[in-house]
Amino acid sequence: MEKAIVVVESPAKARTINKYLGRGFKVVASMGHVRDLPKSKLGVDIEAGFVPEYEAIPTRKKVIKTLRDAARGAGHVYIATDPDREGEAIGWHLAKELGAGKRPVSRLMFNEITKMAVRAALDHPIEIDQRMVDAQQARRVLDRLVGYKLSPLLWDKVRRGLSAGRVQSVALKLVCDREEEIDRFESEEYWHITVRLAGRVPPDFDARLVKQGKRALKVGSGAAAKAVVADLEAADFVVDAVVTRERKRHAPPPFITSKLQQAARFPVKRTMQIAQQLYEGIELPREGSVGLITYMRTDSTRVSEQSLGEVRQHIEAAFGAEYLPPRANRHRRGKDAQDAHEAIRPTSAERTPESLRPHLKPEQYYLYRLIWNRFVASQMLPATFDDTTVDIAAGDYVLRAKGSVPKFSGWLAVYGGADAEAAPPAAGGDEEAATAVLPPLAAGERLTRRGIKPEQKFTQPPPRFSEATLVKELEENGIGRPSTYASIIGVLQMREYAEKAEGRFKPTRLGRLVTRLLTENFDDIIQVAYTREMEEQLDRIEEGKADYEGTVGGFYRNFSVDLEKAARSMPDIKANGLPSGEKCDKCGAAMVMKVGKFGMFLACTGYPECRNTREVDKAEESVTTGDETCDNCGRPMVVKRGRFGQFLACTGYPACKTTRKLIATPQGVAAVREDRPLDEPCPKCGQPLVVKHGRYGEFTACSDSRKCRYIKRDSTGVACPSDGGDIVVRKSRRGEFYGCENYPKCEFTLWNRPVPEPCPTCGAPFLVEKVTKRHGRQLLCHKDDCEYARSAELAVPAAS
Repeated sequence: MEKAIVVVESPAKARTINKYLGRGFKVVASMGHVRDLPKSKLGVDIEAGFVPEYEAIPTRKKVIKTLRDAARGAGHVYIATDPDREGEAIGWHLAKELGAGKRPVSRLMFNEITKMAVRAALDHPIEIDQRMVDAQQARRVLDRLVGYKLSPLLWDKVRRGLSAGRVQSVALKLVCDREEEIDRFESEEYWHITVRLAGRVPPDFDARLVKQGKRALKVGSGAAAKAVVADLEAADFVVDAVVTRERKRHAPPPFITSKLQQAARFPVKRTMQIAQQLYEGIELPREGSVGLITYMRTDSTRVSEQSLGEVRQHIEAAFGAEYLPPRANRHRRGKDAQDAHEAIRPTSAERTPESLRPHLKPEQYYLYRLIWNRFVASQMLPATFDDTTVDIAAGDYVLRAKGSVPKFSGWLAVYGGADAEAAPPAAGGDEEAATAVLPPLAAGERLTRRGIKPEQKFTQPPPRFSEATLVKELEENGIGRPSTYASIIGVLQMREYAEKAEGRFKPTRLGRLVTRLLTENFDDIIQVAYTREMEEQLDRIEEGKADYEGTVGGFYRNFSVDLEKAARSMPDIKANGLPSGEKCDKCGAAMVMKVGKFGMFLACTGYPECRNTREVDKAEESVTTGDETCDNCGRPMVVKRGRFGQFLACTGYPACKTTRKLIATPQGVAAVREDRPLDEPCPKCGQPLVVKHGRYGEFTACSDSRKCRYIKRDSTGVACPSDGGDIVVRKSRRGEFYGCENYPKCEFTLWNRPVPEPCPTCGAPFLVEKVTKRHGRQLLCHKDDCEYARSAELAVPAAS
């Protein structure tokens, strides 16, 4: 019997599927795309109806040969690429390369890599969906037309090496528009006035001033706040009304791609990499390689009937029948959602995060737990609270206090009860619940004033986008698709159009310049609404409601007209520069701004007689180095940019040629200081220890770092439960965390500081210190299955 071959994208996926199939099958990996448009030319025949000219990717030629050899003796070829447009296109290219006319080629479609799903797909093979292929091809060709037609224009007018993209340029415009909002923002002063009050019985509580008479009160200055405080000091405080109502908090739906990217603590690209690992298969002791989650690129909240039945059984067994709704919860799909795939969920609710923890890496466990918790919670009853609002009259003023008492934990039980700190935001845009504890109060009750606290505040500008909030903005505006968000964000940084400052995106001068030029000359294609309409048109191609040639042709006709106009009207910055308003300090002529290989700079218009140039410090936008002075001559240091990036240079150049390296830190960019020697030997090699300056701040290490890699860590005085090593303080871009000193041999880590005190409930060797808005500073047992907690005021100090 001839073997059949099954082609997937990755070796990990191949290993998992191979275990589910018999001897008559051979599973091979294509390593992703095998064909693409050529890099050296446009690769699209515009005159012939936008026919793409595909060629084998150079790095995949050996893979193609291997696949052809495997297919030569096979009686049937099965394409089992990912179940989305990109996967369908990869499958179409594979079918072309493996000779669809010589042997039967079928498509296997499954949403999860489990034995049942793979065997079911094999029992019901389908044809490659040409409409999905056309939709992917349309996206690829549109992106190529914009990139290969628009980028050369930027090369000609601004600087060689720049790029523009159909979607990336719109994403950059969002970042630039937000920066303009921040630039225009004018902060306003306002005051919060809070009064500490006491009733007949404890506890004391806080009430905030909200009205004067029947009008909402806004206190806008210190003088006004002082006058209000004086009035309140002379007033009597009487309970005017007490209103208690039950509030339900419904569980959010299971994850779709964008919501998972927003919820995970990793960058978007890393989140998708870890999710891919969980989808393709993890080696488990009794089951072998098993896919733990369903396909992770989806915008549908739909869940299969089989998985609904399984999770409902799990909820009843693990939490009790009182947590189970009479019927399965059905979550409303988004307006533009493609319903081809299920939501992201565990392939089996019975594989709890804790049961898999020994077999997962920490980041895999974290993401799987996030997905599992969200899915199980989505099928549970709402959490209920008694919300109490108390209005208090104080003369002509009205103060308000709010409190909330949990009645039924509902779906929050998955996250540890009614403590919403660990749970995701409420579904449906519920307002944040007040968490103050109020004493019993009744209308007409007189209250005792304990104190008045006026607080000065200032309105804040809209925040810059983080990766999570930029994904949310792209999603809400219909720009791109779940599978493209990571690449969009990556391109903005790679092209140096935007950079991260304290974890948030800030456009560079170059990014703002490119956006301005594109907005002035291609206002339609860079607009959010137009890009959203194009995404909808691609969806219509997939649904069979639009055709490939008509869609691409309609776009190109408008685009080519704008392209011709821009070639004539776009300013020639490369030749003439942009006015800067500055004068040359050597000849007095006007300076213009130009774009060079290492960024933007000022150049004298008197060239070639005057060749004076001056750097436009990138530091003005994103780099904070403080008032740095030269260690040799005492002159100020300035930021410059060379072929290896930014550095500090003495302003006394060429007389003083002192430079210092700059490194990226979580707070921006910092200058590297010289190592500071200490009178302390290295415990490993005996050489002196020195204080070094790294990307996460100062640290102490061996001075002979080429031979000895010893780094001194602050001890917590707690032994690692995995191997007995000391748990020490470590640093990352997200701040301090705690890990075993024997890393990388031991990967035990904690985000909360361990305290050397055994748990009085379960006897665990140490507790952890945690700070939340609800409970303040607490000591908790580090074991997830132990509920011991107490105020951290009684904490035993950690060893230093």
